[in-house]
Amino acid sequence: MKPSFDEMHDLHGLAAAGPQVRPQVRPHYSAFNDWLAQQPLALMDERRKQAEVIFRRVGITFAVYGAKDEDGAGTERLIPFDLIPRIIPSAEWARMQQGLAQRVTALNRFLHDVYHDQEILRAGLVPREQVLNNAQFRPQMMGVDLPGGIYSHIAGIDIVRAGQPDGSGTYYVLEDNLRVPSGVSYMLEDRKMMMRLFPELFAQHRVAPIAHYPDLLLDTLRSMAPPAADEPTVVVLTPGMYNSAYFEHAFLAQQMGIELVEGQDLFVKDSFVYMRTTQGSKRVDVVYRRVDDDFLDPSVFRANSTLGCAGLIDVYRKGNVTLANAVGTGVADDKSIYPYVPKMIEFYLGEKPILENVPTYLCRDQGDLSYVLAHLPELVVKEVHGAGGYGMLVGPAASSAEIEAFRSQLLGNPSNYIAQPTLALSTCPTYVDAGIAPRHIDLRPFVLSGKQVQTVPGGLTRVALKEGSLVVNSSQGGGTKDTWVLES
Repeated sequence: MKPSFDEMHDLHGLAAAGPQVRPQVRPHYSAFNDWLAQQPLALMDERRKQAEVIFRRVGITFAVYGAKDEDGAGTERLIPFDLIPRIIPSAEWARMQQGLAQRVTALNRFLHDVYHDQEILRAGLVPREQVLNNAQFRPQMMGVDLPGGIYSHIAGIDIVRAGQPDGSGTYYVLEDNLRVPSGVSYMLEDRKMMMRLFPELFAQHRVAPIAHYPDLLLDTLRSMAPPAADEPTVVVLTPGMYNSAYFEHAFLAQQMGIELVEGQDLFVKDSFVYMRTTQGSKRVDVVYRRVDDDFLDPSVFRANSTLGCAGLIDVYRKGNVTLANAVGTGVADDKSIYPYVPKMIEFYLGEKPILENVPTYLCRDQGDLSYVLAHLPELVVKEVHGAGGYGMLVGPAASSAEIEAFRSQLLGNPSNYIAQPTLALSTCPTYVDAGIAPRHIDLRPFVLSGKQVQTVPGGLTRVALKEGSLVVNSSQGGGTKDTWVLES
């Protein structure tokens, strides 16, 4: 495992220098570090409690699937919020932003190609069977032309940083989320909370703003409306209040000033989609859907789904409504397709990738499988369709019994898994019960693709609050931090 990289402190060579040598604070954290040193722990603890009260009052919770309270009912939890921001200097962010735009552009080109001419498959750069037999491939999308050729209008790209032997840190893309990526509401609310609790910090730092994200999102969605829609009507389609991300669905609809609808609020007539309102029916041009493909249209996918709208896919295929994100985007964010993204960038854009992939072993390959089985204690093994930190093995943190149990699962269905080296995710000082201590983090920037590709500065920083844990997912006990990009 590569050495860990601390976002705030330069720890390189510190162990050899002896305990009397204090770590150097990185320049972009200098002013914040001076401020933090003057804050009594009692005050920070009071601010943390204040944030929790406000978040609970506003209703910023997420549902935990499978978790029950003492009465047997489903549970909702606050995502823990940390008071110490993750800070990124402007030059570093500018390079990351270029890499994000490059990657998402190539992924959208790949999706268009897969559902049209399939040139990359004919070239043999991505195995045909991995695409056409993929559980997320949707034959119904073959030949369907979408506005601008855009499939993933909203992408959440998970980025981690790992330390190198020379003390530097390298950013890697860990995962592409192209279907219904969540978390942007927490990014926005974390910033509002920091500005409310510590307004003096924003007077001392030139932090790039992110509050305009809902405006950018609405502009992006409207720009992808069917050509005939002069004043496009946009709605957010939610599965309903019992969905784990319902707060976010309602939040974004409110922030954009558009309607939040459920499947029962929509109907199809004369090859168009309409929503029911108190003033009568109103035509819908763009659906920002937070419902998975399989539940969108019971006449095409799951016949027993009550979450979608019958006839929606027929209207979509005729070009009379835009779905964001497009049906079938999942074939590009499947973990078994992830290893081929660098090849996509070179194939479609003629460029070298700016952001690196984590080296990945495909367990369907016999050679890779043999290596993985021999090195399970050193690797992270993931289900290709898994999410939320479930269905995975973190080898260094697993017991011998857990490793052997996972080995049996892996042998039973090797094509369902990939494996990667265990990266020591970078750490950032975090306010925990024992005080301030380093905890591992990742970053999910949100990339909007319409007539242009745009990203608000930063993203959602997730933090593994358990000491030593590398799992940052909120469903696994992770929390969130505000992410600051400093303006030059």
